[in-house]
Amino acid sequence: MGLEDKLRLLEEELARTQKNKATEYHIGLLKAKIAKIRRELAAPKKAGTSSVGFDVKKTGDATVVLIGLPSVGKSTLLNALCGTKSKTAPYAFTTLNCIPGVMEHKGAKIQILDLPGIIIGAHEGKGRGREILSVARSADLVLIVLDVFQPAILQKIKEELWEAGIRLDEEPPKISITKRARGGIEISSTVPLTHLDSKMIAAILGEYGLHNAIVVFHEDATVDRLIDAVVGNRKYIRSLVVLNKVDMVTEEYLAKLNFSYLPVSAEKGTNMDRLKEEIFARLQLIRVYTKPRLDRPDLSEPLMLKVGSTIEDACKRLHKDLLSQFKYALVWGKSAKFPGQKVGLSHVLQDGDIFSIIKKQ
Repeated sequence: MGLEDKLRLLEEELARTQKNKATEYHIGLLKAKIAKIRRELAAPKKAGTSSVGFDVKKTGDATVVLIGLPSVGKSTLLNALCGTKSKTAPYAFTTLNCIPGVMEHKGAKIQILDLPGIIIGAHEGKGRGREILSVARSADLVLIVLDVFQPAILQKIKEELWEAGIRLDEEPPKISITKRARGGIEISSTVPLTHLDSKMIAAILGEYGLHNAIVVFHEDATVDRLIDAVVGNRKYIRSLVVLNKVDMVTEEYLAKLNFSYLPVSAEKGTNMDRLKEEIFARLQLIRVYTKPRLDRPDLSEPLMLKVGSTIEDACKRLHKDLLSQFKYALVWGKSAKFPGQKVGLSHVLQDGDIFSIIKKQ
């Protein structure tokens, strides 16, 4: 029996198992087995597997992918955001490859990737789904593009992303798992655990061959969160839902929708400036500026970093040799206690900061 057949049987068993207190342990084991098989199926294939059109090098300060069903207007949206001439037509599957573009906003160069439309079953490989979702896993932001006449498909798209190991708008599990040579499973927690007991935890770890480990919980984790921590290949990515073609419906129609979205019309150019602002905000980018020691800072071209970035992160972005030559830095701006504060590599920068790197003699 192949992995696909085993997965199908386990999913069928999970679907027909009633959820109650008596079946919690069994359901937890089923989920662990399913996640293990999916990880094996998602493992990189042998050399020679075709992925023509999907080998796009990440460029710029951040990467955004457009995800949605065929013919929802992703290519038109890419053109509106980037000025890219991606092929558009009023029929499905116009985009057969990954089409890149660059959106410039507030000094940032943001790569936008127009991916082919996904279909239900994409995580199983239907319609080149695994290749599409693989590109999405490397993004900094997932832009889910919906047709205004198909809003109900949102949940299905989120399920496809979830099955591919993409966790939208979630933080990684606060669970520490340390392997050891012997001693069994040692469990401790800084918070009360209401969803898991020691038997369930040991059983899930056992499915992945972990029989000796120290596990520390810093959150009241569920079975799914524990499995995510054990599997370790999940991607935690921010998302934004865009509802396209809103010029074709009434305000009353839009008022009935019960989810959060940004209304746009890519063809008419409606709300494009607002969309650019929202993309920039969700990416959590900050602008910092370099200052040569004796010169004025160059404010014309900022260095883009993620919120929470340090002087060390800035050095890595500027030049590969800066860290080995680093002595200290001088900082002006919001993060400095006073103008020209002397700081080390761990100093956290804020938006608008100016800094100078002082090298060893």
